[in-house]
Amino acid sequence: MCRRIPLSLPALPRALCSTAAVLAFLFGASRTQAADERPNILFIFADDVSYRNIGCYEGSYDWVRTPHIDRLAEAGVRFTRGYVGAWCMPSRATMMTGHHQYGNNSLRLRPASYPAATYRRKKMPLWPSALRENGYFTGMIGKWHLGRDDGWGHAWDYQKVWNRSKYTKNASAYYEDQIIVTNGGKPELVEGYPTDFYTDWATDFIKGEGRDEDKPWFLWLCYGAAHGPFKPAERHLDLFPEAHVPAPADVFPPRPGKPFYMQKINTWTEGSDGRPKLFHFRTPKGGTDGIHGPDISDWNRQIQQTIASLDEGVDRLIEALDESGQRRKTLIVFTADQGFAMGQHGFATKMAPYDANIRPPLIFSHPGSIPSGTICKHPVSGPDIVSTLLAQAETPEPWFMHGHDFSELLKNPGRKEWEHGAVLAMTGVMWGKDTDNYPVLIKHTQGIPWWFSYSKGKYKYIRIAEPNEIEEFYDLEADPEELNNLALDPSYHDLIREYRTALVEELRRTKPDHPKRNGLPPVFPLTDNIAEEIEDSGSMYRKKEGFRPFAARRVLDFIIHRIPPKILY
Repeated sequence: MCRRIPLSLPALPRALCSTAAVLAFLFGASRTQAADERPNILFIFADDVSYRNIGCYEGSYDWVRTPHIDRLAEAGVRFTRGYVGAWCMPSRATMMTGHHQYGNNSLRLRPASYPAATYRRKKMPLWPSALRENGYFTGMIGKWHLGRDDGWGHAWDYQKVWNRSKYTKNASAYYEDQIIVTNGGKPELVEGYPTDFYTDWATDFIKGEGRDEDKPWFLWLCYGAAHGPFKPAERHLDLFPEAHVPAPADVFPPRPGKPFYMQKINTWTEGSDGRPKLFHFRTPKGGTDGIHGPDISDWNRQIQQTIASLDEGVDRLIEALDESGQRRKTLIVFTADQGFAMGQHGFATKMAPYDANIRPPLIFSHPGSIPSGTICKHPVSGPDIVSTLLAQAETPEPWFMHGHDFSELLKNPGRKEWEHGAVLAMTGVMWGKDTDNYPVLIKHTQGIPWWFSYSKGKYKYIRIAEPNEIEEFYDLEADPEELNNLALDPSYHDLIREYRTALVEELRRTKPDHPKRNGLPPVFPLTDNIAEEIEDSGSMYRKKEGFRPFAARRVLDFIIHRIPPKILY
């Protein structure tokens, strides 16, 4: 249970402006009987949860146990490769706008006072407002990371929100007492374990508290688990005593075939036993030490313990749907903003373009409408999820969105062909038109440069937004750890060029006004002798004299590469 303590902080006035005129024109003002039969949508959005943390996923450790999330997957379709976003804020912006980070002009981050941010609603409303105008009752519970405007009154009919962008002094309280605002009212300090009280509120909502029971409903439930500092509930501190994680193959550099920045990622220390150790994990409050110890197994155990309360929450949510007779009327989506690498490729973070860093679980479950116990191997993206949810709600897209509706994959998850690939981009702390020009001075965030990726079938193509860097191309069926860059194999060069073209075409489609829509920075040439021509760094720093930059540029880039990464929260 949680206890509320009123605060003296004033509530910010909410603009109750409506887009009713426009949306009523799009959708029609009346609600038909057919609309009443549309599904409820429970959208469960976890934080920094990797596919490795879910027991039913290939690649999870054999000691991982998530029985209730696994049960959800057994009652629906499990996507093996869903790419939602690269880090917290842009992932959430994508989920609320249907736009990739580079196409979202409504959000501005203030790095000096992170996570303070502003959201310009007039430039891009939040798409749940379209659901409201089309007869849905909309709710939001949990973490908000998109600016001081939390959407109350225009996107949400019901809300209990922890607004990190507004109450920045409380922004680190992932597992502590949180400042919560209910339905635009005064802020209250709520005591307890947030994963648990979010679930309390969500089950109350499902059972009808605070909502119009005559309408279909949409609930965006945004958990903070398992974001750092990975603090489990006390009842879970003894779980997984057998936890063991083998040292990843490339936890320490060098990393042949990968770009230059990847040779500088060196988060982990080799212990006297040869095992990777992390003695301190950085957080906004200065950092945290491992509960069980510094070994890579200890950290992964701690994270998995933090996810245990999330798994319990999923069980309670399904139980509430069953008890209220709504399970077959409700589409459940379970995913996270992105994954989180803990040792893989040397990282202890998200943001990098590898599946270990960014790929979360993605599960859709709707008994009677989606086949149970199925798997879909086609890659899908965050904007695709938005377009699909709107289609499931029989609500037209209220503006041009970047995604593709994959409702056909929900009907037939095993279909052999799917015409669309999945794009993902990471442009640091820049958004929209601010990404029109590539960074020159501070080029990296957490030591990672801007990048773009395109996934289709079993392959993934990665393009770093820096000149003369090697492209990356991986066969994720043969090489799920992304250790063997096929760009070094001339037999794959024609296929790489096809994926390169497909990425550029998607960038043109999704941002046609981009001044660099016709291309990205030049890449390291794909030649028959590429493996001999390129250094292990995979970058512009090659043995071939003609590609060496001026000494001053080399010194500047080296300094920038060496700036200690600051963990963003």
